[in-house]
Amino acid sequence: MTETFASPAHSSPAFAPPTRFAVPGRIAVGNQTAAGWQTATLTEVRRETPRATTFRFAVPAWAGHLPGQHLMLRLTAEDGYVAQRHYSLASAPDDSGHIELTLDHVDGGEVSGWFHTVARPGDRIEVRGPLSGFFAWPGDRPALLIGAGSGVVPLMSMVRHHRARGLSVPLRLLVSARGPEDLIYADEYGAETTPVFTRSAPEGVPVGRLTAAHVAPLVAEEPPGGWEAYVCGSNAFAEHASRLLVEAGQPVERIRIERFG
Repeated sequence: MTETFASPAHSSPAFAPPTRFAVPGRIAVGNQTAAGWQTATLTEVRRETPRATTFRFAVPAWAGHLPGQHLMLRLTAEDGYVAQRHYSLASAPDDSGHIELTLDHVDGGEVSGWFHTVARPGDRIEVRGPLSGFFAWPGDRPALLIGAGSGVVPLMSMVRHHRARGLSVPLRLLVSARGPEDLIYADEYGAETTPVFTRSAPEGVPVGRLTAAHVAPLVAEEPPGGWEAYVCGSNAFAEHASRLLVEAGQPVERIRIERFG
């Protein structure tokens, strides 16, 4: 998720305590896990695109999360200055004792700037979470995912969970990027994913923004129980994608939105 000074704007209350589930595909998360700060040690840095990088952390006491949840990250400088940000979790919950964050290098961003220019394996930060249950996908219902840019980060956690658990519930992903070089996690996508390129595309692939031609056919598939739609991106993208979903017949009450900015 792109750097933000406040909690991501949800279409419901910003915090819903995690609960324990017994439904196949769900992950048990205790209510106490979000309360305290934990030390996270950076173990790996992976470049995803020219401006986005994945940072992998060892967090031995991490009790798990639901795909789509986020955490609060805290950096403390030597002079005592503290910076806190909310970031979506990119990793699947099954990755025990580790979490991954994928961060854009935001121009002027003090936290993302530190990660992209200073952070090295062995560095330690503090994290608190998981936070928010509204945007979480437990894996027990068909999921139609739509994201743009770094808005794909929490959606990728859902895709990874779907694969790790071998879930049979339908899942589809529409992801928008400026061009192939800006497509985060490009090497991981499979048949469930349709990329949309807005500025440049491989030969034979149309260029343009997300349209009804991308969204309507997926909504029309309407698997048993219907889709639960998850939209993540900038304010403008979230509004545009949500409007396309509604026009295609997706019930408003079954659209979950996470915005960043």
